[in-house]
Amino acid sequence: MQLSAVLIIIIITVAVSLIAFKDRALNDKLLFSPYLVQHNKEHMRLISHMFVHGDVFHLIFNMFSLYFLGSFLENQFTNSGYFEPSQGLAHLLIIYFIGGLFSTIIPFSRHKNNPNYRAIGASGGVSAVIFAAILWAPTLPLSIMFFPFPIPAYIFGPLYLAFEFWSDRKGNSGIAHDAHIGGAIFGIVYVLIINIDKGKQFLDLIF
Repeated sequence: MQLSAVLIIIIITVAVSLIAFKDRALNDKLLFSPYLVQHNKEHMRLISHMFVHGDVFHLIFNMFSLYFLGSFLENQFTNSGYFEPSQGLAHLLIIYFIGGLFSTIIPFSRHKNNPNYRAIGASGGVSAVIFAAILWAPTLPLSIMFFPFPIPAYIFGPLYLAFEFWSDRKGNSGIAHDAHIGGAIFGIVYVLIINIDKGKQFLDLIF
């Protein structure tokens, strides 16, 4: 049985994160520091931060989200006839990794001269996957912790984005809401590029 790309990403991310929990030097080497990217040209950090997390809860939340919606997208892209399997896999990897890279644009522009800003986690790439899945399958039922029943994706998506924009404006949460927003934008735009009809279907449901 061949492991899915999503499972391989999760296995690697969990392994690196667990090691970095105990190895502070490794954690510091991989985390996202806009200041070090700007002034020391440490561009690897734009991607490497996706493999380390703040704590076990942060890791579990991101990896469960990636598993459920990433696996859904992987199946849609590679096994449902939309694309050739290799092409579908490429689309999935672009959404996750380039989405994670894209999610650093806003925090980088805000903090490139701030030596104290640090960020870790795969949340930007996961956000890209979540919103790609929402646009791809807007009637997909999605659940969120502490909410008693699933919400259709086309309702969940706008509500979640509104919360992220509100939280970003409020500030001082210790969470990179701007990275979540950037990842979400990338996931939405990328799906529109590869299948504009998905956007039309989403709007039909909304209006």
